[in-house]
Amino acid sequence: MMQTHLCRMARYNRWANGRLYAACAGLDDEAYLRERGMFFGSIHGTLNHILVGDRHWLARIEGSPSPDLRLDDRPYDTLEELRAAREVEDERIIALTARTREEDLDRIVEYRRATRPDVQRTPLDVCWMHLFNHQTHHRGQVHDQLSQAGVEPPPLDLIYFHRREEPS
Repeated sequence: MMQTHLCRMARYNRWANGRLYAACAGLDDEAYLRERGMFFGSIHGTLNHILVGDRHWLARIEGSPSPDLRLDDRPYDTLEELRAAREVEDERIIALTARTREEDLDRIVEYRRATRPDVQRTPLDVCWMHLFNHQTHHRGQVHDQLSQAGVEPPPLDLIYFHRREEPS
């Protein structure tokens, strides 16, 4: 049952990111890159942070070395480059959740955080839920900043995804 939920969240994640990036494309470069007092500075900085965070969590989930990226790094300079990378990462998330077996979700994932050297131990299901929750948290910040920049932000609620993309 949890694995089914993770697959739904992966599809929702792709849908929400696609809608958010489409709205960001309505900004000119100055508005998109403007430092707005957000934790990661700008809309661009926040979208980069979401992607960097995903790469850290996916490495942990896969048991791979963490990427050599700080949480405030901006590996992509333009919205177009970032959007292309986001789409690849969203497909990776969908594929990984599809391969995740229900019986593996209790497995303990051991990793070191990017900001501290001590070893952390977290159940795999919590790692996945954190990845999705982290994205939702920061997408909400971008959503707010789009409003302030004069762009109508799209509805991103899970229930809209369910009603539009997964009708019962």
